Amino acid sequence: MMKPLKRAVSSNPIQQMASVVPTRQTWSLVEEFKGFAFKGNVVALAVGVIIGAAFGKIVDSLVKYIIMPLVSVLLPGQQSYLEWKAVIYGKEIPYGLFLGEMVNFLLIAVVIFLFIVKFLGWLMKTKHEEAATRRHPRRSKCS
Repeated sequence: MMKPLKRAVSSNPIQQMASVVPTRQTWSLVEEFKGFAFKGNVVALAVGVIIGAAFGKIVDSLVKYIIMPLVSVLLPGQQSYLEWKAVIYGKEIPYGLFLGEMVNFLLIAVVIFLFIVKFLGWLMKTKHEEAATRRHPRRSKCS
């Protein structure tokens, strides 16, 4: 444990600054940061964010390079979805890019719904049922 900082009682600001030990202040800040950063919640959140970003890139790639080009092939027209634009008063509105981002969002939302809501819900329900059967085992009827 570190001793509390002592400050000199002086009217001279240079003498006051010289009496403060900067390494103690820095070390205290480092200890406080370590206490914050290595809590289980923060580390788990960081891992979740990193995995989520990687998953987002995979889904984005799936939409841009596989799904939307297939949609472009299925719909009539010469252009790919990247070039679908509406022109209003000389201004281009790239609605094809918007549709690609919408498909991207919908895929991520479906996967999150299926994994978080359905799969983890089923998993939690199964665990609760197992716990209930361990607490209250069924009595066998002997006649």
